[in-house]
Amino acid sequence: MAEASYPDDLLYHSEHDWARVDGDTATFGITWYAQDALGEVVFFEAPKLGAQIVKDESYTEVESVKAVSDVIAPLSGEIIEVNTALGDQPETINEDPYGEGWLIKVKLADPSEAESLMDAAAYQATLA
Repeated sequence: MAEASYPDDLLYHSEHDWARVDGDTATFGITWYAQDALGEVVFFEAPKLGAQIVKDESYTEVESVKAVSDVIAPLSGEIIEVNTALGDQPETINEDPYGEGWLIKVKLADPSEAESLMDAAAYQATLA
C-alpha cells in the first residue's frame, strides 16, 4: 500500500480524482485518499478508447473488497489511452495511485476546465 501523499504537480477534483495536465491532454487517476477508503482494489472496468467523458460525471468503475465505486471525470474530453495493465493487476491502483496506477489519458475538450480543480493544499484541506 502506498504512503499517503498528494503530489503538488497534480490537480484534484472534490470526488477524489486527480488530473496531470500537459497542454491539451491529461492523465487521470484516483487519489491516495480514494484508494485508501476503497480498500484493496480487485477490478478496474476499462472504459472504451474514443469515448467522450464529461467533467463531474462517472466514466468507469473500480471494484474493491468493500464496494463498487464510480470514478468521476475531473475534466471533459476523449479517452485516448487506457491503462490496460490494470485489468491483470488492479492492485496497482493501491500500490502506486499517481504512477503506474493511472487510469486513462484524455484529449481535453476544454483545457480551461482545469481552472475549477484544486491544488494539493486545497484538496488536502477538504479531507480534514
